[in-house]
Amino acid sequence: MSSGRRRGRTGIVLRGERVALTPIKEGDASALFDWINERGQVLFNAPYKPVHEGQHREWLATLQRRDDIVIFGITRLEDSGLIGTCQLHSINLVHRAAELQIRIGDTGSRGKGYGTEAVLLLLKFGFNDLNLHRIYLHVFETNSVAIATYKRVGFTQEGVLREAAHIDGRRQNVAVMGILHHEYVVPR
Repeated sequence: MSSGRRRGRTGIVLRGERVALTPIKEGDASALFDWINERGQVLFNAPYKPVHEGQHREWLATLQRRDDIVIFGITRLEDSGLIGTCQLHSINLVHRAAELQIRIGDTGSRGKGYGTEAVLLLLKFGFNDLNLHRIYLHVFETNSVAIATYKRVGFTQEGVLREAAHIDGRRQNVAVMGILHHEYVVPR
């Protein structure tokens, strides 16, 4: 994987073979709004609650003021299409840790390896640019596709939060996965 890093007009761009991680722009708001209100997508990692446009715009504005989160758009290089987002949040520079989240919002772009490449770019950014020691995530135990992807890029399942989520009237277990800096292997 190429890992070119350049500074674009709006900030840092991390470039891989097929995707780039780019800053969220005002023009991305509409796609992000649609994705956060698509019930089926949201249920992969959270309970569904409709988000109103004003709430969404406030969330976008808040991102610019926070120093404990770094969020990127995932952009396909072949056509510059925004296909999702990924972020490191709850960044703690004392413990040198952060939580990873990713969403491929464009359903036609799922299952094609874009998410895997985006996670690898985000890990590289977290470990090299932010000097993190540990990156972790939470994933529903029922999301076997995501768990397989995380394991493939080096995450280890550290435990299970039993019945920690209440989704559509049912309790779900949440797997906790993590990767340490020395465990991260830069792909060739």
